[in-house]
Amino acid sequence: MAIPDYQTLMLPLLKFAADQNEHSTKDALEHMVSYFKLSVQEQEELLSSGQHVIKNRIGWATTYLKKAQLLEATRRAHFKITKRGIDFLETHPINITNSLLSQYHEFKEFIGVQVSESISTEVLWSPNTSVAEQTPEEIIESAYEAIRKALAQELLAKIQSLPPSFFEKLVVELLVKMGYGGSLRDAGKALGKSGDGGIDGIIKEDKLGLDAIYIQAKRWNENNPVGRPDVQAFVGALAMHGAKKGVFITTSRFTTEAQSYTPRNDTKIILIDGEQLAQYMIDYNLGVTPISAYEVKRLDIDYFGEE
Repeated sequence: MAIPDYQTLMLPLLKFAADQNEHSTKDALEHMVSYFKLSVQEQEELLSSGQHVIKNRIGWATTYLKKAQLLEATRRAHFKITKRGIDFLETHPINITNSLLSQYHEFKEFIGVQVSESISTEVLWSPNTSVAEQTPEEIIESAYEAIRKALAQELLAKIQSLPPSFFEKLVVELLVKMGYGGSLRDAGKALGKSGDGGIDGIIKEDKLGLDAIYIQAKRWNENNPVGRPDVQAFVGALAMHGAKKGVFITTSRFTTEAQSYTPRNDTKIILIDGEQLAQYMIDYNLGVTPISAYEVKRLDIDYFGEE
């Protein structure tokens, strides 16, 4: 099954602590993995920050239950159920949501929701919205990915509106930013040869120029994918120049046949489609400008030492 969201985890977690004994977060993790029958792959799934998804969600489920005073921290990474938590379970809830926890003023103060007669907490914490099912880190990551996706689409639309010569220069500049070609001045000497036997540019593999990488750049739209014959023609052009390494970059996409094509000789071809191209441009700040930076921090347990 899919990894449960943190709200789904809250009731099983509270029931796990119903024996009124002290439990560790490690024990809680093992119980949840068994309870929800999570596969090894699901247990190992990571957020982009490197934290395990299931650990992150259990951590926030525990935090929210503590803020509602259904659980209490006993020592580092340990907790137990409270009298309020026991009383709550006696009501036989079918699930626990943020909306339900909002009946406790301590929880409302924690989330910063000012409840008035005109605002319903059910609207604020609707379980039908994806935001309500995400931890704060997941919300940040989702928003970040949405911004990147929109920016990538803008980049490709802009590139396709400009002349092919601009695209060829952009490709070389990107490869230089990625660490190839030495200086942009050196790499630029290889430009201006569009259509030269199917080669649009040549760039040094490293700063010493020990080897060369040949470039094919196709500024095509999404409805005009690069097929296997195009890739084979590029491989043939490399052979004519005695080259063994090439990068085929397009603003479009590669067909399945093109992606599965492997040259019979020792020629190495890297295919970069429009989506990957845009992501590289964002990663290496080419054609984009940073406007904001947010730093997410967590408690440094090592600083405080063992209790």
